[in-house]
Amino acid sequence: MSIRVRMTVLAVTGMLVAGCTSAGGGATGPTTAPPTTADAGTPAPATASATPALPAALTGQRPDWKSCEAPEGGQRPGAEWRCATVKVPLDHAKPGGETIPVALIRKEARRKGERIGSLLFDFGGPGASGVDILPRAAEEYGSLNERYDLVGFDPRGVGRSAGVVCRDDAELAAAEASVDLVPDTAAEEAAYLEDGAAFAAGCARRSGKVLPFTTTSATARDMDLIRQVLGDDRLHYFGISYGTQLGGTYAHLFPARVGRIVLDAVVDPTADSTGHARNQTIGFQRALDNYLRSTGQEPGAGTERIARLLRKLDREPLPVGGRRLTEGLALTGIAVTLYGKANWPLLTQALDEAERGDGGALLDLADYYNDRDAQGRYATQSHSQRAISCADSSERPTAAQAKALLPEFRRLSPVFGAFLAWDTAGWCAKWPVAGERRTPEASAPGAAPILVVGTTGDPATPYEGAEKMAKELGDGVGILVTNKGEGHGAYGTSSCVTRKVDAYLLDGKVPAYGTTC
Repeated sequence: MSIRVRMTVLAVTGMLVAGCTSAGGGATGPTTAPPTTADAGTPAPATASATPALPAALTGQRPDWKSCEAPEGGQRPGAEWRCATVKVPLDHAKPGGETIPVALIRKEARRKGERIGSLLFDFGGPGASGVDILPRAAEEYGSLNERYDLVGFDPRGVGRSAGVVCRDDAELAAAEASVDLVPDTAAEEAAYLEDGAAFAAGCARRSGKVLPFTTTSATARDMDLIRQVLGDDRLHYFGISYGTQLGGTYAHLFPARVGRIVLDAVVDPTADSTGHARNQTIGFQRALDNYLRSTGQEPGAGTERIARLLRKLDREPLPVGGRRLTEGLALTGIAVTLYGKANWPLLTQALDEAERGDGGALLDLADYYNDRDAQGRYATQSHSQRAISCADSSERPTAAQAKALLPEFRRLSPVFGAFLAWDTAGWCAKWPVAGERRTPEASAPGAAPILVVGTTGDPATPYEGAEKMAKELGDGVGILVTNKGEGHGAYGTSSCVTRKVDAYLLDGKVPAYGTTC
């Protein structure tokens, strides 16, 4: 696994918890060695900016909006929400060929006479289901719903949109219990690498047809078809976390069709896989230091205290019922609390209890992050996340390259460094299809202004990524807005940012570049 950048419902409804990934919002991914396709298998589809025109059978679709079904284990959205499915090409290079479904959900604008259009959301991941998250997060976007139809979707390879499945619950639980995410012996290293290969093989076995076509660029093309199907001349879009990479990719491919786009909690478009892992190592340690200062602890001493607890758990996991709190699960539980300042008291409680021998709170936090419910059932977002990340990244790691990162990464973060260094080798090494490119494309000359919102204390997508995205989009296109604060994402938590974004989306008021909240 990696520390993912996905947004979850908890992230957008008050607790500000999200998942995270690196590698452009995908997996932490491999190192900077030259790409190799020795084990790549089926090549990824071509992604030239000019692809064949879509047939009228696709562009002329009209969604059949119906009452929504309840998500698994959840409640059906209210009557104001309606669901539909549109067809998109499996391979955009063959638009007249096989299609797959893309699931949509919509809540219509309240002030229909002043309606601007549809506002499409992506909550990150990659792999987050917009169909599930948007209704639960909609209160946060109430002001935007006055004049926009709020529209969520499951990107290709996710949930109801030909969702990727790689393992069953029993296999996931077994790996979670037995695989050390920070291997420090030859046997643990071998088990770690074998598990990554086994996961990839499961994805190929269960979802092989869709794996070559789960790229971010393919999803961006789906978004342009969704725009047409919804009847909008330009795309209005709100992307969070990995959703910022998706938004940047759309702007690069379709600059003339950019409407009003907001990118919040921004992925660095210039970083390769190792760069993303390094960014997150710095970002999570920065957030941890800020948390420690807030509790009156000196960051160095507080970090060592947590590292000491993790070393102890590595030697002797804590029993919790019939399960165990391992070092890897504890790291996951710690990481998830750093996504928002409101979660910090949970971290204090969980660490205190773990030091006293009770690992229940940290395990609960890890379960939340890992999408494991009380019955031991797991959601499949992590499967989609890996499929999208490995289809995007052309890099393929080796254990030797990951190990070479350990000294630097441990120096950057004694808590998260080794975990993120090893993650580079555990992700795409044996993926059955080749990846698309080393870094995403985001340059968008001629596009309308795009708001790029970065938070200085963001752990998963550090602030520097917003600066680089604004620059990459181009002069007059990327409009940087800085939020001085903590957490992954600023809209809805910073009243200043929320006002600036609302004024832009609702009234077209573009703030000055470098505006600070």
